[in-house]
Amino acid sequence: MLNFKQFFRSSVGRKLIMSVTGLFLCLFLIVHLGGNLTLFAGDEGYTFNIYAHFMTHFPPVEIAAYTLYIAILVHAFYALSLTIKNRKARPVKYAVAPKTPVRWASLNMGLLGSIIFLFLVIHMSNFWGRYKFTEGAYREYRKELLTGKLTSAVYVPASPDFEYAVTTEGNTEIVRVKDLYVIVAHSFSLLWYVLLYLVAMAAVSYHLYHGFQSAFRTAGLVHQRYTPVIQATGIWLFAVIIPLAFASMPIVFYIKSLL
Repeated sequence: MLNFKQFFRSSVGRKLIMSVTGLFLCLFLIVHLGGNLTLFAGDEGYTFNIYAHFMTHFPPVEIAAYTLYIAILVHAFYALSLTIKNRKARPVKYAVAPKTPVRWASLNMGLLGSIIFLFLVIHMSNFWGRYKFTEGAYREYRKELLTGKLTSAVYVPASPDFEYAVTTEGNTEIVRVKDLYVIVAHSFSLLWYVLLYLVAMAAVSYHLYHGFQSAFRTAGLVHQRYTPVIQATGIWLFAVIIPLAFASMPIVFYIKSLL
């Protein structure tokens, strides 16, 4: 037991914990992106609001969500402890500035992580916190099952305990749900929030540019056949495609708010 504790207090143990939690967070990014892309469904938030309700009320997903929050805190804690330890070990900065993006990202993981963590606090309080713990707005969607025609209107619940309901009237399906879409649309109409979001996505890009590959190396998963695939995945999927996809959301909504 003593050796076990000593291992996870060592630099190697801390880096291993960061690798495991980091890879878990990478998996979450893929799932989260898939759900958020429903913002572009063009159905006045119908698909997105149903997705948001499912993600916050289905017990297995809620358990996974709280596991995610713990992983974020653990990852941030060990990142901070390693950063402090490395600075104490080398109080003098490098004489030569890094010349490559991966080198720069490697030397500034603490800064990048701090930007991302600050963004997550603001982002979660603005979206998840308001959606989960405030009364908020509600939307009623009426979908004709034969034609697929969808209409929507503001809905005012008769009871303060109301959360979600699906009923049918003839060939019309009626969905009444809490409206997270309107919160997203309003937030992305604010220039300061859009700029904050874009800065955070740039930080995510650089953070994952180095972090994804580093996580596999720390875990000892290095092989001449698979390492190039891991590197390409880290660069193109996590450092380019995913941040750009997330960044497209505030940009599109902000432009729409100006029209």
